[in-house]
Amino acid sequence: HKTVCHSHGEYARDEDGDGFCEVHVNTMEGFWSLLRSWLRPHRGISQELLPDYLGFFEFVPNVRQRGKRLLDSLLRLFLTHQPETQ
Repeated sequence: HKTVCHSHGEYARDEDGDGFCEVHVNTMEGFWSLLRSWLRPHRGISQELLPDYLGFFEFVPNVRQRGKRLLDSLLRLFLTHQPETQ
């Protein structure tokens, strides 16, 4: 879990110097915006169940990304494989 300090004027941080901000306030703001939109049809969620909904909402994109990387790797392997000739 990374943070930015708004009181110091920090809204994004490039931690490894590659020009890409790994820590960015917009990431969390975007997450909450999507979460609110997703929860809107489920009006009346109890506080006891809210952690389960949050966990599911976080889990789905993570699995989607892992599945995409796995598929990319398998396709790359398939496309670069040279069949053995006898």
